[in-house]
Amino acid sequence: MNRSEKAAVIEHIKDRASAASIAVVTEFKGMSVEELTRLRVKLRENGGECLVVKNTLARIAFTDTTHDSIKDRFKENCAVALGFEDPVAVAKAVSDFAKTSKLFVVRHGSLEGKVLEAAQVDELAKLPSKPELLSSMLGTMNAVPTNFVSLFANMIRPLLYALKDLEAKKAA
Repeated sequence: MNRSEKAAVIEHIKDRASAASIAVVTEFKGMSVEELTRLRVKLRENGGECLVVKNTLARIAFTDTTHDSIKDRFKENCAVALGFEDPVAVAKAVSDFAKTSKLFVVRHGSLEGKVLEAAQVDELAKLPSKPELLSSMLGTMNAVPTNFVSLFANMIRPLLYALKDLEAKKAA
């Protein structure tokens, strides 16, 4: 790889890392191409991607990005999973894949510039996803007016029953 190709790779990684909200550094030594392809498909479905790069190029590319804090932690064979939409979904995808694969290991990560250890990435994966949190919040927001209407209906209903009884007595 000549100097201009390296510069292009560094620029590509830097652009992707700057746009990502989460970066998870993983170890994939000994994995087959099919397994790595399954991981990439799973990440793509969850709004992320997986990059396999040389450590030196990754250190240079991650400098002056959101994930600058992990640039010095690139050692041995590693792949970087980047998430652009929902960081929890990417953490879940990586964590679930690590549980099913004996060769794939989560080393550490960075969420919005904050360093995460492997255990913290697993804890992040246990959180509900963004759609689940939104639906929970909307359910809570909807409960307040619904309960308010029910409360007033329950206050007025006995009065309506009493008026109906008076009307029936007067008609008889």
